[in-house]
Amino acid sequence: MESNEKDTQTVSVKNRFRFRLYIAGAKPKSSLAISNLKRICENHLFGMYDLEVIDIYQEPERATQDNILAVPALVKESPGERQKLIGDLSNERHIIETLGISKDLRPSNHGT
Repeated sequence: MESNEKDTQTVSVKNRFRFRLYIAGAKPKSSLAISNLKRICENHLFGMYDLEVIDIYQEPERATQDNILAVPALVKESPGERQKLIGDLSNERHIIETLGISKDLRPSNHGT
């Protein structure tokens, strides 16, 4: 049983969406990007994503390593190809299409 549990965990970690969101302090566009991305993730990837928020004022070297030239900037590390999006992430349809978030990934309604 233990090996089956490990296999299930490995598959679920492998298929998780991993995001890094670069922001510039508490500026309005940064706050908006955070709330928009969290809403999108909760609505379409509930329990299937990891999000790291990086403030370029506190960690400028991280932005340099990721070649971030403008913020807010979203980096999707996995699954699939690495992608970058710039802006406040307010166009939900564009975000889910660009990042390959399928409606099939949404959690089913309880009992519906």
